[in-house]
Amino acid sequence: MFANSRAVTTNQEGVHPALEATVRRHLAHPWRAPLGDHDREAFARAQAWVGTFRRPLILDSGCGTGRSSMLLARRHPEALVLGLDQSAHRLARAERRFDPPDNLLLVRTDCAGFWRLAEAAGWRPWRHYLLYPNPWPKSAHLKRRWHGHPVFPHLLALGGTLVLRTNWELYAREMAEALAFAGLSASVSELTTDGESLTDFESKYRHSGHRLWALTANAEKTV
Repeated sequence: MFANSRAVTTNQEGVHPALEATVRRHLAHPWRAPLGDHDREAFARAQAWVGTFRRPLILDSGCGTGRSSMLLARRHPEALVLGLDQSAHRLARAERRFDPPDNLLLVRTDCAGFWRLAEAAGWRPWRHYLLYPNPWPKSAHLKRRWHGHPVFPHLLALGGTLVLRTNWELYAREMAEALAFAGLSASVSELTTDGESLTDFESKYRHSGHRLWALTANAEKTV
């Protein structure tokens, strides 16, 4: 893993000035975009797998090459872990690199569509990981960040403990403010360098000298 990752740069001076209006609009108006057949098929596969067990569920959304999903499954053998990613290429790498434990399933899907289907089916994950999502650092890209995306209320409606990690402090701070607009509290702290990196990105960022940030929130309140 080469330590050549550049720090996130942005044209924002602080929390996006349109964050509150954007989040409140999404909270007030449910997202009605059509769901793709591929997402329905992916969810049906996941639901069939989850339904065969009676165990706590962990979602690892945007799992990339599956390193985080594999580590979470090994750390929590009492739980089921679903790793979600839209890239067939990245998931194929996961299957080549790791011998998946029995409590892990990797699924190719769009997270936004999958979350909506999971909410509609009454899923309530124990923990939900968002590890190093694309920061979309340009000011014009607010609505592409998870907290500015119209799927945000559906993400919160799943409940459970939400865990976000990022190498861009502002992303974590914006997520915390967005959660506050929904009546939820979150803690944000700098991630220590102790322990094994959960993702390939986390390893690369650490070796590149980046500061890393972690947000944790209890999203049990539905919206």
